[in-house]
This record gives sequence, C-alpha cells and structure tokens, in this order.
Amino acid sequence: MTPLLEQQIDKYACGASLPPLRPVDGVMRLSRMGAFFPHRLSFMRVLIRRLARQKAVMQMPVCALDENGFGHVVLCLPLSGRIYSLIAYSRPLEDGARTDRVIATSWDASFCLFDGVPKPADIERLADEVTRQEAGRYDERALTLSRANKSVRLFQHVTEALAAGRQPDKEQLVSTGYLMRTTAVYGNGKFGIADRDQLVKYDGLEGAFQAEMLTVFLIREFTLFLAEYCASQKGGGTAVPLSRENRRYLGVGNSTGLGMAPFLVTHPCLLNSWIMAREVALARVIQCQKASPYKLQRAKDLLARARLHCLDWQVEDAIQMQRIHILRGELERLIADISARPLAEIAPFADLYQRAENASEELQELLVSVLIELMPEEVDALADCMATDALPRLVPQMPISELKSLIAEHYHWVEDIDFTQPAADAQFWYVSAAKLEPRLGLRHSEPGAELEMPFNIAGYIRALNIELAEAGEDESVASFLLRAPRHRNIIRRIQTIAKFPYGEIHDNLVGQDCRPIDLLRCKLSFFGASKFDPKSDKWTRITLYQGAPTADELAINPPEISDDWLFPLHPDSPSPQS
Repeated sequence: MTPLLEQQIDKYACGASLPPLRPVDGVMRLSRMGAFFPHRLSFMRVLIRRLARQKAVMQMPVCALDENGFGHVVLCLPLSGRIYSLIAYSRPLEDGARTDRVIATSWDASFCLFDGVPKPADIERLADEVTRQEAGRYDERALTLSRANKSVRLFQHVTEALAAGRQPDKEQLVSTGYLMRTTAVYGNGKFGIADRDQLVKYDGLEGAFQAEMLTVFLIREFTLFLAEYCASQKGGGTAVPLSRENRRYLGVGNSTGLGMAPFLVTHPCLLNSWIMAREVALARVIQCQKASPYKLQRAKDLLARARLHCLDWQVEDAIQMQRIHILRGELERLIADISARPLAEIAPFADLYQRAENASEELQELLVSVLIELMPEEVDALADCMATDALPRLVPQMPISELKSLIAEHYHWVEDIDFTQPAADAQFWYVSAAKLEPRLGLRHSEPGAELEMPFNIAGYIRALNIELAEAGEDESVASFLLRAPRHRNIIRRIQTIAKFPYGEIHDNLVGQDCRPIDLLRCKLSFFGASKFDPKSDKWTRITLYQGAPTADELAINPPEISDDWLFPLHPDSPSPQS
C-alpha cells in the first residue's frame, strides 16, 4: 500500500489498523462496477436506519383529492428535529402524453420536498411551478423536485382488486414491483431550489443524497396512499387496504439513462469515498477471525434469501438475463457447498468470499453485499465517510519525474489499449442541445465529436505521455504547462487520483466496448436500487425501496427489523430456509 493511499484511508481506519483492501485495478473495472448490488452503506439504507432509530411518525395534514384521485396531498415527516414535507400534485394525463423521456412536460404526479410544513399559500403558489418542473420558478424552501408516471396496468389492477375486497395478484406485483415510476429527482440547487452546500447543514440530511432519498421514500408513501384512496372511492365499504406485506414489497420505479453516467467521471473524489467505504467494510468483515453461531446462520439465511430474490429477477435484456441465469446456478452450488462443508472456524467470512474466487463478478459482488450485512457494528459508521469536500487540485511545483511515477502507478492500464485501432475511440460523449442531457455519439460515422465532453481519459494520458518524453525530469509541472497548457486538466486529475485511487475507472470510456449501463448500475447500487432491468446498454429501469419498511412501521418496529430488507422477497415466497 502506498503512503498516499495510507494517508487517504486514515479516516476509515478509525484509530485501528486497516486490513488489506482489494486492489484498485480489480475493483475499478467497468464489468465489476456493473455487477454491484445494494448494500448496508447504500444511501437509502442509511436514511431508513436514521428514521427507524428516531421512531419518526409521518402525518398527512392536507389531503385534497377528488373522487378520481386528482388534487394534492402533503406528507410531513420529522427527521432529527426538523420537519420535511412532500407536496404531491396528482393530475389527469392522457395515455398518449405519458412518457419517461426527460423532455416530457406533463406527468401523472409531480413533487416538491419542502422545508417545514407548507402553508396554503405555499401549496397554491407551487402548484403552477412544481407541475411544470424545469419550467417552474422556486426558492430555497424547495429542497428537491421530482415527477412520476403510473405503471398503468399494475396501478389499475391494484385499485380494482382492493376495491373488490381482495389483495392484488402476486404475479403482477412481482413482474412490476412498483405503482409509479419517477423520471427525475432534482436537487443541488437546480432551477432555484436549495443549494447542496446549504442542504447538507440541515438536520437529518447530512451525507450523500439524503434529501433525494427522503423524497423518494415519501413518494412511495404517496403512491401507496393514492392506490388505496382510489380503491376506497371506487369500492366504498367493500374496499380493503393493501396488506402490510404487499405495502412493504411495493417500491418506486425509476428510469435512468445516460444523464447519470458522467457523474462518476466528473466526481473522482466522491467516487473514491463511496468505493473506499465499501471496500473498507468488506475488509473488516473478511478479517473477522471468529463468528458467533448467529452470524454464521445469518450468512446462510442471506444467501438463501438472495437465491429466491434472483429467481424473481427477470429482465428482457439478453446479456443481463444470461448473467442472472449464471448467478442463480452459482448461488445454488455455493449454498450446497456450505451445507456439505461448513465455513472455516477461523476467518469464516474470508473462507466464504474465497469460495467464489473463480465465480462470476455478479456472485462475487453479491457476496460483498452479504458480508457487509453481517457486521453492522463494524460497517455502519463508515456511512459518515461517504461525503467529501475534497476537490481536484493542481500541484504546479511537482517535478515531472514524480508525475511520470504517478502515471506509471495509477494509469498503467492505459498501456493495454491499442490506440492504432478505430475501436479505441469509437464513441464520444456530448450534451444534446435538444435534450440538455449527456449522450453518446459514434465518432467515425456521426458529426459532433468536436463538442465532446472530456471523458477520453485514456487518450489524454497517451497524449500526455508523448510530450512528457521530451520534458526534463527535474522540470516542474508549472513550467511544462506553460508550453503545453492543454494538458492542465489531465495532470490535475493524475495528481488527484494519487490521493483518491478509487476515483478512477480503469477502462476506456470512449472505446467501442464501453457499456454505460455499468456506470449506471454502480451509481444506482450506492443509492440502494435493486432489480436492475436494462433496456439497452444506455438506460435501465430499477426499483427503489422495495422491501423497505413503510412509514407506519418505523415507529413500531425495532430498528434492526426496519433495517433488514436486503434482497427483498414477495410475501408469498417460500421460506429462505426451506
């Protein structure tokens, strides 16, 4: 381990010696990042633990819906002594106008997370703004914006079933898993809402994406309420509410495309914090020398639950479905192997991880999530390390000899790329003028490459190396940049990655084989998303909060029960132990 890496991980060691981490080279490959699963450090899990510890009780001070479920609702939830409110506007929408595309201008529902309890004048004022989303005008009391469309078939089926006095069909619940699907959750000061620099100072919203995760949690509550409300309007006294088990199973859908992918490239310090926390958590669990009978049984139970969860995981994408088929078989064999040959008495979790060393990356990364789950006392505090104020900084006084050493240490993977082949730079990233979102173009057959975003990291390293060969070893970076200022950004990145090694993706992001879906899955796994459903290699559907406790459970369940929702199962699933 390099001295720079040791300095970077001091805050994760918490006063103890840090065990060896998985090599950066192995972790930061796109194929592995595209196999990540949600885990205890995912941002949704962090929020739920906080709410559960505080026994938060949600209230609905305003419900102004007509007989068709159109109007508005306000949901209020206290968090760390501060009240946050979701203002939800439900509007009629013609089927032909319902689209998940980011350029849509109308939705079934639109939302605003509001600081405090909104007054009637706030609700009225925001009605014309929130329902237009990007076209609206806001102030700092609006913390996030979002919008969602109904999963029409499932929403209709659920309301009709409840109206008739019965629970919805299991197969339909499993095939979709959500009543509404969001198409964006905006934060970070967009369109005049509260700036992130201020938001992270708000009680309860410290940490990564907590305002956005709270928004989605309350959107889920709204969707469940709306379905039951519509059923009661239709069925009257015959109508029944969703069972507690079905309420917990239903999450919130989301459609995510290329707009999210560049985040991991443009925020290397933050990406390093996320990955580092996860790797430290894994290392702590693997180094455990003895495990109680409870933890050993817990590991078996989680693997059994994961197996059933994967049996419910069906997608149309041929590549991902093949991976799921392989994963199912590997889980079966691993569970059978543990039954026939119990885990080692000394370092049992290291033994468990090693048993998958020749398995697929899907199984290996699923095991990371399982292992992290086993020792909350060693893992949960790492959530405080997942936000950072660090930014890339240029070190102009660095000698060229040291810069070359950093490139050799952290960018040796670039040498594996054959830049003489057109496939090496077959694609380019750009921002669409029409959609104002990142897109991928084909460099050798489409116009616009001159407008590309600066994501050709491997190409920049190659070009820099060519010019560095002519520079003196003792020359400073500042002197070099006076002659070659075009290399300023990549040199700053190299110097940054020396301190934040998990912040760089060790793959060619403009190569022919680059699959942006891997970037999406990596980021979404840190949100806590499950049931990844790729619709191409550029966009996916996911489910958020599936299996999580609903608001009415937070105050009555013990926190450890509220926190136990990794690999959610439908309530009619067989027992994982059977």
